[in-house]
Amino acid sequence: MSGTRQRILDDIKGAMKAGDKSRLATLRLISAAIKQIEVDQRIELDDEGTITVLDKMLKQRRESISQYKAAGRDDLAEVEQSEIDLINEYMPEALSDTEIGTIIDEAVAKTGASSVKDMGKVMGIVKPAVQGRADMSAVSQLIKQKLTA
Repeated sequence: MSGTRQRILDDIKGAMKAGDKSRLATLRLISAAIKQIEVDQRIELDDEGTITVLDKMLKQRRESISQYKAAGRDDLAEVEQSEIDLINEYMPEALSDTEIGTIIDEAVAKTGASSVKDMGKVMGIVKPAVQGRADMSAVSQLIKQKLTA
């Protein structure tokens, strides 16, 4: 079992003992999402796989927040934000804008990308390097800006 997964399970036990129902509910959602992937694919996720699942959960919650805010449901947006805050506790340290820029520059140089048509090639190199450590939609925008400049 991965270190991240074990930390999540330990925190579930801690939340149960502390009687922290909202934290426990979110931790159980995380654990269930990981378990679902493992059962469906008949594998045991390592730390990288676990981070990928967590990253997907973050993306879903960010999308939900924008929809809730557009509908004037700030109460639901706050719930999603608290889940994001908890999930972020298990994510690796975020990359700085400078580090992301350097990774993008290296990928552009490596692929010889010159236009937005080459975005897929660049993204193929950048995504594994920043997965779980940066918002992929923001990274995608940065790549587009770089390739159109």
